[in-house]
Amino acid sequence: MNKQNDQLRYLTISNMDEDWGIVVTTVGYQFVPPKGRYPLSRHPEDYDFKPQNGRILNEYQLVYITKGSGYFSSQSCPGRQKISTGTMILLFPGEWHSYYPDPETGWDEYWVGFRGPHIDRRVEKQFFNMKEPLHHIGLSATIVGLYNDILKLASLEKAGYQQMISSIVLHILGSVYYKKRNISFTNAYVVDKINEARILMKEQTEHPLSPEEIASRLGLGYSWFRRMFKEYTGVSPAQYQLQQKLLRAKELLTTTSLNISEIAYALKFENASQFSTFFKKKEGLTPSKFRERAH
Repeated sequence: MNKQNDQLRYLTISNMDEDWGIVVTTVGYQFVPPKGRYPLSRHPEDYDFKPQNGRILNEYQLVYITKGSGYFSSQSCPGRQKISTGTMILLFPGEWHSYYPDPETGWDEYWVGFRGPHIDRRVEKQFFNMKEPLHHIGLSATIVGLYNDILKLASLEKAGYQQMISSIVLHILGSVYYKKRNISFTNAYVVDKINEARILMKEQTEHPLSPEEIASRLGLGYSWFRRMFKEYTGVSPAQYQLQQKLLRAKELLTTTSLNISEIAYALKFENASQFSTFFKKKEGLTPSKFRERAH
């Protein structure tokens, strides 16, 4: 194996590792030159890959193309999809797929394989889905560094390394989701208005404007404002205001000597009982107990 052009590792996993909720099964990279053989190395039977036949894995994989171009197809994404530099491919367990570099360009590819209920739940909740396996996130030196960190830790195999490298995989997944979400909001006007609204909500926690008043102040129709706000933040304007009220309540409980009734009044609750009910529903304990623990 030419270590300058490719490196791959298949990792051992203990029962304790499985209990963590996510484990890393394989990690590596290969730099395929134009008209080069693909893949560069042979893999174990469960991972054996011939682009003309495709394959089905029993795990997820994140494959990051950092140079060159190529093609991808899968059971849920039929037809030959073009892959360009800066594309992250998310492969799913039980899903047939195939991908390969364009012979004219070759490509540089990093990958990491993983599985576990933590990832299954994210897919179940539609953070990621099989019909959208390609994520055009652009080139990121940080993400390449994370792949290299996994390789380095995996090569040392120190106690607890699986927990460390699986957490790095979650970091990569979070970065992909973050970049995907923000790339989808290319309209600067929309983002600016949502940010203006959030500033108003944070500044007016103790003298809150209604969502309708905020939309009016920003010169927006309320229905449009509510829909775009929820699409961007994941919560409605009213829910966001409640979150800010909760954060302000925690701040007052931990940094002032105001009693519960005074805090309830400051945050425009009808009485201390209503405030305590709201706080316990959100935090699982009363304001008094929260203050006691904080101190």
